[in-house]
Amino acid sequence: MNMRKRMLEQTANLTPANEIKVEIAPQVADRPKTAPGMMAALSAAQLRIQELESQGAASTVPVEKIRPNPWQPRIKFDESSLTDLAESIKELGLMQPILVRRVTPDNGESYFELIAGERRWRAHQVLGLQEIKALITDASDADMAVLALAENVSREDLTDYEIGKAMRRVEKEFPDRKRMAESMGMSRSTLYRYFAFDNLPEFMRVDLEKNPSLFSGTAASDTYAVLKKHGEPAMAGAREVWKQLVDGSLEQSKFAKLLEASLLRREATPVTSQRDIHKVYAGKTQAGSITKDSVSFTVKLKSAVLTAAQEERIRTVINELFDGGPQR
Repeated sequence: MNMRKRMLEQTANLTPANEIKVEIAPQVADRPKTAPGMMAALSAAQLRIQELESQGAASTVPVEKIRPNPWQPRIKFDESSLTDLAESIKELGLMQPILVRRVTPDNGESYFELIAGERRWRAHQVLGLQEIKALITDASDADMAVLALAENVSREDLTDYEIGKAMRRVEKEFPDRKRMAESMGMSRSTLYRYFAFDNLPEFMRVDLEKNPSLFSGTAASDTYAVLKKHGEPAMAGAREVWKQLVDGSLEQSKFAKLLEASLLRREATPVTSQRDIHKVYAGKTQAGSITKDSVSFTVKLKSAVLTAAQEERIRTVINELFDGGPQR
């Protein structure tokens, strides 16, 4: 058997290339890729977590005495993912303890704040477990803030709104926004897009609290630019267009452009002036009309109903009104 025939037999059951369906994963618009700067920030965060874990004392703490990291950016957690994790913990046990710090308020009972492992803690809540394995260590507020942000900011399932809120909370831990951008491994323009949510109207932020995925950082930045340009009159238009976004009939990437277009149309629409029209009759026949608006005062008379004497009298009256003397 020659080579060609053997190859044909061996490849007879293979699917032709033109029949193979290739699914391309959708890209999340507006999100920065994990650039070298971000990689460095994430590596530093992981090293710091490992350092804290090595210093931590192994213990078992009550699930109910644990609080989330105050700087945690995530608003919503995937319920199905938590359920899967809970099933894994139920079958295999907790493979890695959570990392916490002890907090003792001046006028209250001490509790623990999570540094790493919130999903593991929430999975224990799903299972109704009373205790969880933990490493208790010391961590500053700066540690808590930066670690929470660095650990979550590059995850695709975390929305720009959630990241923006977290950045606002940790901003005070940095001397300025330039240093903050450098620490997070991102450009200042990217950083400012996340802060753009602070400039949106309250009614938008209320809906974003319920559904953080409604708006990206770019959409928020573009929308703020439109609102700033048109001022207070833009709010009414923004509310109307926002309803379309919330009900799913408008894509977020088109929001700012549609809002801008609607505002420009409103500004270009001329205001209809009030017009007063008085009809003039000769007996029962309409002889003409007198029209007054914001621009002119117009008298229209049908020449067929005027005698020569009436026409001369009208000309004389008009001439006297504006020239002060009889018509010559």
